[in-house]
Amino acid sequence: MNAYALSFLMLAASNVFMIFAWYAHLHNLADRPWIIAALASWGIALFEYLLQVPANRIGYTVMSVGQLKIMQEIITLSVFVPFSLFYLREKLTLDYLWAGLCLCGAAFFLFREDIAARMA
Repeated sequence: MNAYALSFLMLAASNVFMIFAWYAHLHNLADRPWIIAALASWGIALFEYLLQVPANRIGYTVMSVGQLKIMQEIITLSVFVPFSLFYLREKLTLDYLWAGLCLCGAAFFLFREDIAARMA
């Protein structure tokens, strides 16, 4: 598997853990003290880091740090939107669309040289 795909898949998996670590306690532990939520989140975040750190190291062999960060943000939004809609029961608004379009623009500008080089 190439470094782009492996990095992408590992970052996507790490994002699932990240989203749960950061936001699931709002739904599941709302009636508990914040320290309980923080400790539970740290436990979940360990699995995020076990995927995220090697994913970034693998991705850095073929991408710049800026490209990795933008890819990470696109993945984060792609994981967060369904999570917030289906798990947290948040309302879908056009703001998600606008944020996604801004990230697409950011990805274009950071990856355009790579895309142009591959097309040439």
